[in-house]
Amino acid sequence: MSEEPEKLAEGTLISHLLELRDRLLRALVAVGIAFMPCVYYSNDLFTFVSQPLLAKLPQGSNLIATGVMSPFTTPFKLSFFAALMIAIPYVIYQLWSFVAPGLYRNERRFAVPLLLSSILLFYVGIAFAYYFVFPVMFEFFAHTTPKGVAMMTDINNYLDFVLTMFFCFGLAFEVPVAVVLLVLMGIVRVEKLTANRGYVLVGIFILAALLTPPDAISQCSLAIPMYLLYEGGIIMARLMSRHRSPQTEAKTGEG
Repeated sequence: MSEEPEKLAEGTLISHLLELRDRLLRALVAVGIAFMPCVYYSNDLFTFVSQPLLAKLPQGSNLIATGVMSPFTTPFKLSFFAALMIAIPYVIYQLWSFVAPGLYRNERRFAVPLLLSSILLFYVGIAFAYYFVFPVMFEFFAHTTPKGVAMMTDINNYLDFVLTMFFCFGLAFEVPVAVVLLVLMGIVRVEKLTANRGYVLVGIFILAALLTPPDAISQCSLAIPMYLLYEGGIIMARLMSRHRSPQTEAKTGEG
């Protein structure tokens, strides 16, 4: 006895738009709730974020504020991004609740661990940059400062640099999720990913050179974890592809 094809939830365009509006409003409320304590402790947050650089500056050196409003606007901006990072799991949950009814059961079964893994890996990437990369990077910059030059970094420029690095490392740590999705969707085969390791390694180092400051330490700090995560993604994809959904298998066969 063959099973009947699974039917997906359907609705009108208006109902989908209304639900999307409600999900986005809930996500905005969550960011707003997280923002209130963050803005209250905004100066403490900035002190925490700036600690890797302050620890490597010469004794008696400090960060500076070249703008009149920078002492207020810079911690305020940091508070918003901190609130967004805190609320990200709930924001993604709202997006998932909107998309999930349009997925097959097997697709939902794979999507949940991938979503959780992507959130966790993004946080791990930020933590890796803060605790392991920044101390080495800033020590290198401090020791290469020419004699007669005082290393006095503007707080706004520092925050922009830090947020960019957080985003780059957080995104880089999503490599295993991207690899698994490409395989499960039938876009790339595991055998192809394995055979092209050399090209991927070169591409990763080129990408790391573009995303990080122009020094070998920063480049290797991003490239090496990215490649190891790529290998981990291949292992995960090989395991999960054995239980691929019939719909995806059909797409792969047609390709």
